[in-house]
Amino acid sequence: MPDLSLKDKVAIVTGGSGDIGGAITRKLAEQGATTIATYVGNEKAAIELVQSIQDKGGDARAVQMDQRSPESINLLIETVHKTEGSLDILINNAAWNIGIPFPQLDALTPEIWDRVLETNVRGPFLLARAGEEMLKAGRGGHIVNISSAGGISPGSSSIAYSSSKAALNHLTRCLAVAMAPKVSVNCIAPGLVENTRMAQRLPEKVAEGARRQAVLGLVGQPEDIAEQAFSFITSRSVTGQTIVIDGGMPGAMR
Repeated sequence: MPDLSLKDKVAIVTGGSGDIGGAITRKLAEQGATTIATYVGNEKAAIELVQSIQDKGGDARAVQMDQRSPESINLLIETVHKTEGSLDILINNAAWNIGIPFPQLDALTPEIWDRVLETNVRGPFLLARAGEEMLKAGRGGHIVNISSAGGISPGSSSIAYSSSKAALNHLTRCLAVAMAPKVSVNCIAPGLVENTRMAQRLPEKVAEGARRQAVLGLVGQPEDIAEQAFSFITSRSVTGQTIVIDGGMPGAMR
């Protein structure tokens, strides 16, 4: 039977100041994990998240980290090693998007392309690489990447975002091979997640289409993503998998 308790486990949740990251951080803290929620600029939201967890008796702290910066990533991992001594769970949630309709190729500049790919693909790889030694220690650890249904079917905030998430889906499989047998690596690909800032950046036509196509008649909530992340990190027999949470959009049923 899997161990469903996260007591004495240490977890990093990147982009913990965001809506999905906050939901995942709260879930892991509720299950007993020491949680480190990272943020880039939204310190206020990160502090409020940590305070809400601590008020309920949980163990959480906020750390500033820019995952476009290898130096910032390395500093985060060094800090966790010094303060906690271990790392069991890495949730690669932080991402960046911008609403650019697919036909507007000229609007997708090289600068925007690089920012999206550096944040959404290179960052998770560098975090996994930097945390590898601690994640492999003891009985081993877990990585959960937060991708997007837009990485499976061509529809999202931009071509760059869809391309970055398709790459993250495959990076998940590659890391599952590279870090076996000590670390499981899985991926969650949300479709439209209501009540999030990320969803608000989607072109309205894309959001309306997601709601209309979902066969369950509803789309995801941040708590749905958190529950699936918890399921992945309490399993020792699942790795290299990407699961879509989108209410059942046929375009992502692969």
